Order: sequence, then C-alpha cells, then structure tokens
Amino acid sequence: MRWVLLCLAWLPLAAAAQAPDFTALVRDQGAAVVNISAGYATPPVLPDLPHDESLAEFLERLADDLEARLAPQALGSGFIVSADGDVVTNFHVVEGAFDEGLIVRLADGRELLASVVGVDRATDIALLKVPAAGLPQVRIGDPHRLQVGEWVASIGSPFGLERSLAAGIVSALGRNIPGEMPLHLIQTDAAMNPGTSGAPLFNLRGEVVGVSSFIFSNTGTSIGLSFAVPIDTAMRVVEELRRHGSVTRGRLGLRLQALTPELASAFRVPHGALVSDAERGAPAHRAGIRSGDIIVAFGGETITSHEQLLELVARSPPRTSVAVQLARAGVLTQVAVQVAPAAASRIPASRPEGTDRLGLRLAPRAGGVLVQRAAGAARRAGLLAGDVILGVNGRSTRSVESFNGAVASAPRGEAVALLVQRGGTRAFLALRIP
Repeated sequence: MRWVLLCLAWLPLAAAAQAPDFTALVRDQGAAVVNISAGYATPPVLPDLPHDESLAEFLERLADDLEARLAPQALGSGFIVSADGDVVTNFHVVEGAFDEGLIVRLADGRELLASVVGVDRATDIALLKVPAAGLPQVRIGDPHRLQVGEWVASIGSPFGLERSLAAGIVSALGRNIPGEMPLHLIQTDAAMNPGTSGAPLFNLRGEVVGVSSFIFSNTGTSIGLSFAVPIDTAMRVVEELRRHGSVTRGRLGLRLQALTPELASAFRVPHGALVSDAERGAPAHRAGIRSGDIIVAFGGETITSHEQLLELVARSPPRTSVAVQLARAGVLTQVAVQVAPAAASRIPASRPEGTDRLGLRLAPRAGGVLVQRAAGAARRAGLLAGDVILGVNGRSTRSVESFNGAVASAPRGEAVALLVQRGGTRAFLALRIP
C-alpha cells in the first residue's frame, strides 16, 4: 500500500515534468507580435479655449467628444514578417477602420501609423506596412508537419490586453469552412477572445504555423473551438499582396454542393461535385453546364469533393481554357470552360465625398484657408471644421492654391506642420501625408 501511495504522489510531478515550457517562445518571439487599433496614436492636443464662457463650454464638450471618438480603439493583433515593417493580420480586423487610421503598437511601446498594402476577404488576411526598419520578425514554420494533439500557443491582445499568451493543443486539421475559397483550417482549444484575431499561432519550436482567425462560440468568448488559417496559405496571399496589392483567382460562376452517398446513388455517379445552379452569363453557363450536372474531372484531375473543385478553380489563371468532364443523366461528356477572374478584395476608398486626398474641403478665408470639412488624414491630425489654416511648414497660406502647392511637395508618409487658428488661439498640428 505504501508503494502504491508513493507512486500516486509522483504522478502530478511526472505530469508537470511533461508540460511544455513556453517561456523561451515568449522571450524569443513576443517582440514580433503587435497590437492593432484604430484612431490616433495619441489624441491631438487642442488649443486653449476662447475666454467667452458659453463658447468655451460648447467647445469643451466638443473637445471631449472628439477625444472620445478619436482615441485608439483596440481591434486585434498581428505579427511582423519582415524587418522593414510588413505586418500580417486578419482582414476582418482592419475592415471598416481605413478611414480612422490604423495604429500598430510595437512591443517596445512605439505607435506607428500603418498603411494597408492589400487585403483578401476569401482567406481573411490583410497585409499592413509600418514606417520602420530593423524590426524583429517571426519565424515561419510548416503547418503540414502539425499533428493532432501537438501543443501550440498564440500571443495576442484579448480585450486589448497586449502580448497575452494562450496555449492548447491541435484539436483537428483540415477543417473546411464553406466559401468561395475553401480553407483547410487548424482547429485548436487555445483560448481565443475578442482582440486575439490576427495573432500568430506558434508550435513548440517557436515557428508560426497559423494566423488565429475566429472562434465558434455562443457567448462571444472562447469555449475551446478556435480556428487559424495555415501560415503557408497566409504567406502565399501575402506575396501576392506585396506584388499586386490584391489576389487574383479564377471563377466559373457555379453553385456547388457535396455529392453525398445518397445523391451519388441517386445520380449513379460514384464521385464528383454536384452543380446546384449555374450563374446566367458566367463561364460555366456559357459552356453549357447546368443544374444537376456532376463535374467528375477538372483539367484532367479527378474530382472527389466540391471543396476540391472550388480550390482548383480558384487557383486557375483567369482567361485560360480548362477541360471539364461531367456526368449528365448517366452520360459522360466534356466541355471547355474559359476561367473568369473573380472579383478581388479591394481597399475601400477612404476619401469622403467632396474632400481631397487629405480629407479636407477648403474655402478661401482672409489670412488663410477655412476648413469646411475634415476627415481621413486631416481628422487624424486634429483638424476641425471651422479651423483656419494660416501656414504650412512656416510658409503662409493665403489661398487654397497656395495650401495645395505647399503640401503637394511633401513626400508621402511624412508630416507637415500646420499653423492653425481655432477661435482666438493658434497652435501647430502635424498632418501626415497619406
């Protein structure tokens, strides 16, 4: 009995000895993880208020509202993949925040205004660029080496709590999520909460194997079903975004469904992808493919699932002709289909109607130019409707033309100093050229 009790006492120690140690991972890779927020890095400093009490009270309320609206709002996480400032995150992290300005906060505390290189809705990947050099970067791993039961960890910003570590195991591999471009996702039980989207998923070798993307939950918080885009898929997208700013895919204009064993028996076809509908005027419709057809081969490759066919079509170069073999009423036939380009995900235009590239609508004013509307870069600089811009980098601006001429010579990404009059006071604001 004493021997049994002694063995039982050793069990927790043995389990603890086998538990993974993530301290080296955090130490070596944590510096390459970033927090992403929308709005200002630092809310703009507003000039002193005029002495008129009623006007001062109104402007004070306006200033409080402005600061609340422009204060950074945590969106998610990301990670650095190149020393010169390439940052990978999720598309849904930055979607809808282009007008507000994207702020990337580094591990050393620096807050940098990021530009969006490109986005891809189909894979939920976005590539940002920050103006810096010599940055720490992650190591890219091979997700095909992952095994179910293997330990993984993510470093992100759940609820804005930066560089939080969450660990778990790989629960499943190759999870298919319905969509135009099938994604064979990595499923884990590592906790993922709002703000973790875009975080890198690491293996125990300290290599990134996935991009944390979303959870299944009925509460909005983690219940142990987290999903990540494999890093090889993400990096293929990143390379296209670097080169072209968008991702080009093929499409046929088909709505497909799985050929279940029951349907396969009913159609008397052992394998393939069942066409439920063909978009009128699309390539497949023009080639004669219609509802009820079963595509059994595409470009000489046997089709075993509708997900496989979707992936092959997406990877086909647009404007190329592909041989498609299909079964119709038990008879095999072959048609040639010209692949069309799928609509690429584009960065939404951030210029509000009636404003220039800086987000300004200006009008002549004695001694300067009057700001009638401020959005985008101008709003990020702290400009408000009613401000009068008196000068740019020490030079007077007595007309809209002189203002435009002064900022036109400024390099993109650089800041110019604006002398601004608001009420009875003057102050300088830094306007970064987008």
